[in-house]
Amino acid sequence: MNEAQPSSEVVVVTGGTAGVGRATARAFARRGARVGVLARGPERLEATRREIEALGGEALAISTDVADPARVEAAADAVEDAFGPIDVWVNNAMTSVFAEFTDIEPEEYRRVTDVVYHGQVFGTRAALRRMLPRDRGSIVLVGSALAYRGIPLQSAYCGAKHAIQGMFDSVRTELLHRGSNVRITMVQLPALNTPQFSWVRSKLPKKAQPVPPIYQPEVAADAIVWAAHHDRREIYVGSPSIKAIVGNKIAPGYADRRLAQSGYESQMRDEPDDPDRPDNLWDPVPGDPGAHGVFDNRSRAWSPAFWLSKNRSWVAAGAGLAALAGALFARRNGSG
Repeated sequence: MNEAQPSSEVVVVTGGTAGVGRATARAFARRGARVGVLARGPERLEATRREIEALGGEALAISTDVADPARVEAAADAVEDAFGPIDVWVNNAMTSVFAEFTDIEPEEYRRVTDVVYHGQVFGTRAALRRMLPRDRGSIVLVGSALAYRGIPLQSAYCGAKHAIQGMFDSVRTELLHRGSNVRITMVQLPALNTPQFSWVRSKLPKKAQPVPPIYQPEVAADAIVWAAHHDRREIYVGSPSIKAIVGNKIAPGYADRRLAQSGYESQMRDEPDDPDRPDNLWDPVPGDPGAHGVFDNRSRAWSPAFWLSKNRSWVAAGAGLAALAGALFARRNGSG
């Protein structure tokens, strides 16, 4: 599919009213897509709906808790009733608890797992129920470098992202076994400037922050839209994701020790947090900050690593031509 041309494709984005989901909904809207936005907060749902339509898309905003499979199925039905067959399903919804493992209560652990992991399970099932009979469609699982490398203070979130990675491997092999034309891919993201760090439950003494370097959510949205239209198994966004995933495969013990030394400090700002502030673990937080968090002045708007990844065929061809030209030049000078 030509990314330069608008489309009338039907897209579902879970967690589509803030952060990466909001940026992704905007990106599809700019292509002229009809976007079903699934999230909980009515205020942000309405704001996102208006924004999508202003950007040239069509929108259906549906209040949905992705931890409830019946509500996810009902939302999928509503999108297809309004717009027709779903072409792309983006699983993005998340929540988290910043705390040491022993400070996270069982019900908090269960809730994070239900939203982050089971939400992607239920979304993928809803998408496949509709896509498999038609033998077409694309499912994007929004992952993280933390799907491969767990870090301190985020055990619930890291565990859920690891679970998504395992589910993805299984589902992909089953689709290959079927010979299905339905595609599933996973996008592994770096630290991002999203509102989550002001919203998620935290038991830390200081305000939480993403581990630098930080990228803007539009970088993630670009990768998600690209992944939806290309047959790539997995995409690593940002050099930090590549370093974390590859480095953990090579030297996980070294990563353990480094994170034990720096993993606490790097996730906290030098500002005390308010222990009584509202969080979004069970209910949406009021307000509509949009896609960005409070780290604009520290965030990168472009990822050279992702650009190289999506243009790897051109990069390889260019490298080959450069090598050939170098060889010819050396041969000519040697014969001269």
